[in-house]
This record gives sequence, structure tokens and C-alpha cells, in this order.
Amino acid sequence: MLVAAALCPCPPLLVPEVAAGAAPELDALRAACLDAIGVLAAARPDRLVVLGPTDEAGRGGYPQGAIGSFRGFGVDFEVPLGAAETAPDRELPPSLSVGAWLLSRTDWDDAPVEALGVPRSLPRDRCLELGRETAAAAPRIALLVLGDGSACRTVKAPGYFDERAEGFDAEVARALGNADIAALAALGEERAADLQASGRACWQVLAGAAEGTDHSGRLLREEAPYGVGYFVAAWS
Repeated sequence: MLVAAALCPCPPLLVPEVAAGAAPELDALRAACLDAIGVLAAARPDRLVVLGPTDEAGRGGYPQGAIGSFRGFGVDFEVPLGAAETAPDRELPPSLSVGAWLLSRTDWDDAPVEALGVPRSLPRDRCLELGRETAAAAPRIALLVLGDGSACRTVKAPGYFDERAEGFDAEVARALGNADIAALAALGEERAADLQASGRACWQVLAGAAEGTDHSGRLLREEAPYGVGYFVAAWS
């Protein structure tokens, strides 16, 4: 059963070693993410599952101790997923590497941790099914759910400007802040893809995991500093 969830964005720029001189711009976002993860620890889960958007090559499970690398972003920096004596061969994709870094900042040792790469194109029905399966895997499951909103808020955004982006992000912010699983489940796959919203599939996995539960939500942070929607929320 799902007992708590933390929702965080996953731009590599969250990691100061990657952001370099621009690191202070996201200090408030980092602090909000750590506050959200604190809600997970307070729920005393039996297991923590980190969900992150990936391409098809990155889909599937990653065990505790898997290594995330930021070499692809020009930085010789690695971080493990939780604590483990040996590192598995399969390397974490970028979103899950950011999740591993966030957990490392909290010295997470409150429960065993594993990660799940969720393809950004995964259909809604399969997302909901995957969420149900994940929630049923242990008596008390907590989720760290990674993903960004639209990437089309300004002309300098990665996806350029799309007038639908601000409304889409407002809809997501309301759903995450209110723990509204029906609204998350109803997010349109095509619209999310057009707006390059990487979090859609992971949010819908969360919606499936939360079915039959009664969670309250808090939106801790919302911003779009680079024309990309970033949200931090906590469900308990």
C-alpha cells in the first residue's frame, strides 16, 4: 500500500556539480525537494521506490546500489542509489541519477530503496497498472516520483513557446498539490508529449499506486526558471 509520495523535478541542473556557476538559481528548489523527501521518512515505509522518466532503453528496475553518472553532462561525478557494498552493472538513467543524488543529500537509510525507469511514452492504462503493481509489492510503500512539466513556457525553453504550456502546468500543479489522482490519470498523453512534459507517465504511475487510498497533498514549490515547469509536492 502506498503510504507517502514525494514529487520532485529531475533536471541535471539540480546537482550543483552539473550546474556549476548557475547552482544558486535552484537552491530553493533543492531545499523543497529535501523537505518532500522528509515526508517519506516520516511515513516509515518498508520500501522506497524511485520512479523516473526514461527512454525505452532505460525502462525497468534498478536495485539498491546502482550507480548514477553525470559524465554525459560534462562532470566526472557519480552517486549510488542508497547504500550497497557492490554496484550492479546497469547504470542509472539521468532522471534516476538525480533521484539518487537527492536521496544522498538526506543520507537516506530509512528503508531499502530500488528504482524504476518509466518510459515517457508509456500509455496511461499501463501506467495505472504499473502503479497498482508497485503499491502491492510491500505493506508500506513510499514513492519518490521524478518528472518535469512542460518544456515550452518561453521562446528560450527547450521546446520553444507553446501557449498551452502554462495552462497544462497549472493543471498539473493543482493535481499534485491536492493529491488528485483522477486529474493525474486524466492528463492527455498527446498533449503532454507535444509539450515535452517528461513527468506525465510517472505521475500516472503514482495515480495507479494511490488508488483506494486517502492522501492529502501539499505543493511545496512551483517555478519555471528555464521555461520548464518544475513542481515539488508531498503526499501523506
